[in-house]
Amino acid sequence: MNSENNRIMQRDLEVIWHPCTQMKDHETLPLVPIKSAKGIYLYDFDGNKYIDTISSWWVNLFGHANETINEKIKAQLDTLEHVLLAGFTHEPAVELAHKLVSITPIALKKVFYVDNGSSAVEAALKMSYHYHLNQGRCKPIFLSLTNAYHGETIGALSVGDVALYKKTYEPLLISNMQVPVPKDQSKEASKEALCTLENILKEKSDEIAAFILEPLIQGAGGMHMYHADYLIGARYLTQKYNVHLIADEIMTGFGRTGLMFACEHANISPDFMTLSKGLTGGYLPLSVVMTTEEVYQAFYCDYNEHKAFLHSHSYTGNPLACVAALATLEIFENNNILEENAAKARYIKEKVEKIKSLQNVKEIRQQGMVTAIELKGYEPKERIGIHIYEYALTQGVLLRPLGNVIYFMPPYIIEYEHIDKMIAVAYEGISQLLSKKRE
Repeated sequence: MNSENNRIMQRDLEVIWHPCTQMKDHETLPLVPIKSAKGIYLYDFDGNKYIDTISSWWVNLFGHANETINEKIKAQLDTLEHVLLAGFTHEPAVELAHKLVSITPIALKKVFYVDNGSSAVEAALKMSYHYHLNQGRCKPIFLSLTNAYHGETIGALSVGDVALYKKTYEPLLISNMQVPVPKDQSKEASKEALCTLENILKEKSDEIAAFILEPLIQGAGGMHMYHADYLIGARYLTQKYNVHLIADEIMTGFGRTGLMFACEHANISPDFMTLSKGLTGGYLPLSVVMTTEEVYQAFYCDYNEHKAFLHSHSYTGNPLACVAALATLEIFENNNILEENAAKARYIKEKVEKIKSLQNVKEIRQQGMVTAIELKGYEPKERIGIHIYEYALTQGVLLRPLGNVIYFMPPYIIEYEHIDKMIAVAYEGISQLLSKKRE
């Protein structure tokens, strides 16, 4: 109890309120103070190390303390650390915007800088509503999928459907409707869900500004996955009924699904795309809203306070963050990342097969470098995620389950031996749950 870890933990608990955390848990569940990180490992103050299998909340693409990203940030630090982006600009923001336009779906020609994922969703929602208003239409409703998650600010929370985050704040939320997410990854499920979507759009399209979705994978919704056919159909129907399509690629972007962006699996170009998380390789907060020339032109006019898009953040387009993003994209350009990821994804799929045999495993899902193991037979109050998390830490692995779903979303630099350990620890943790249930 006199360890350096414990000293820092106690000082932390005196003053810090942690995110997505019931702080009372830390009366018995120790915090893990991290001293340093390198590659796939996190190191605490007592000399323990942990494989970061969740990329520190899905952001760290190329490992911690990556030399390429480090060097670019250090060089930028001596040149320009920050400047406002209203009436001013700087080279990293310009270069990054051009780079993003060149690699995202073809219709996306404009880049609006924001600070984080939730803020990007907020900006996209406002932009869509305001676009219609500038066209003489008031369309105050947004459409989203059941089981969706788009962030935790009020607008982003409104278009989500994870009760854990949303239910408490229901009276504060903006107008939203939901349609069923395809129930699984089959083409048939997508076809069925698209029928419902069309019925809603046929009835309510005059009131709906935009349809927002997480392409292929619903992250915080238990890593639920569906077929790319749904994206194709959703793009067709939203265009047919004059409703914007917002692709929330905050989690799925930058190679997570097997291609650079999830929308590429369906070869579609949305009206808006939100990007964050892996954008800076896990280094600094940054997000963008990508949109079309048509949307941009709807706001382009002589000064009109009602027509202008007056949305801003103090750290918009921060040079250090933009340089981190450029360095991240440079790693993609100079290496065969997607090809290497495909091989690793195949290896993970092969190795998790043994987990399917466990009686408390309901299903295993995979899309690119995201793998989800859904357990069965447990109630939320049992909080099995905490048990898996605690066990994994004792084995030097960071797992952070979503309810009854254990998932892997490791940095792309993970080696095969680390994949073996990651899966072995998950297998043993699930097996121990099964043994306790039998007792």
